[in-house]
Amino acid sequence: MTGRRSTARIQRFHASESTVTDVTAVAQKIIENVERVIVGKRQQLIYSLVAWFSEGHVLLEDVPGVAKTMLARALARSVGCSLKRVQCTPDLLPTDVTGASIFNQKTMEFEFRPGPVFSHLLLADEINRATPRTQAALLEAMAEQRVTVDGQTHDLTPPFLVVATQNPVDHEGTFPLPEAQLDRFLMRFQLGYPSMDEELKMLDLLQHKHPLDDLKPVVTAEELIACQHAIREIYVDRKVREYLTQIVHETRESEHLSLGGSPRASIALFRTSQAMAALRGRRFVQPDDVKRIVQPVLNHRLILKPESRLRKISTEDVVHEVMSEIAVPTLDETQQHP
Repeated sequence: MTGRRSTARIQRFHASESTVTDVTAVAQKIIENVERVIVGKRQQLIYSLVAWFSEGHVLLEDVPGVAKTMLARALARSVGCSLKRVQCTPDLLPTDVTGASIFNQKTMEFEFRPGPVFSHLLLADEINRATPRTQAALLEAMAEQRVTVDGQTHDLTPPFLVVATQNPVDHEGTFPLPEAQLDRFLMRFQLGYPSMDEELKMLDLLQHKHPLDDLKPVVTAEELIACQHAIREIYVDRKVREYLTQIVHETRESEHLSLGGSPRASIALFRTSQAMAALRGRRFVQPDDVKRIVQPVLNHRLILKPESRLRKISTEDVVHEVMSEIAVPTLDETQQHP
């Protein structure tokens, strides 16, 4: 009986190892393809894939002209997914995003016309320019991958990803995202300016035509969905679970914050750590995976006290301080797989 159990465990081990290899290969294909268009943004590209593999959503907050929109378009083309873009403005209505029921005079019935949210990847450009009512229209889609219009619920087609952008330096005519909306985004990060060498390379790529025009799919939507399922099988030892949970709990005790991380933050950190481990070719999570992903997962979920803002303390500073005070666990070989 013991021999049969050992054989079954070995079979599960090899199946898991093969699955992780597939996830790593899919990620590498996408990264190499997107880098034909986006220069010098490997870390941000990895963050984007971690979010998509974790079935979460991304908020890109940066100045204009650093390829936020281009990153979303390149990701969609690399996976062969449909992309819809919404340019958010104050007069954008919720039905402009979700769709609406329209009366058909031929059939004398109302027909549902799906909006741009019915795509694999929705790019919400300058989301903070939309009114709170329109911003809220995305909540159900982001949280449950479905929308309700006129009492009818419509499921969205996986793999579904929302990439929203916002400009942090232009506040005229904007509606800052409320905390509830920010918490719906799995990750928030910036692209930043390229170095001089990277910008020169970009000019070479753009001299004759845009490289995005020749970008072809390298993986299928079905392969990406398989990766999403495989991520959930990545092993997380109890020590690592306690480590990431302690990080979130310590933010709730910080003297600089009026609101720390919620249980949703713990779940997000858990899931993204699994994805990061798989992208790095492992079937188990190490504390280093948590450390690599903690800033973009947590920094937008924390609310600073007014006095902390006046002292120029950022949420990134708070997370860094919390991390420095928590002992990093060590895993032996027996704690690296179930």
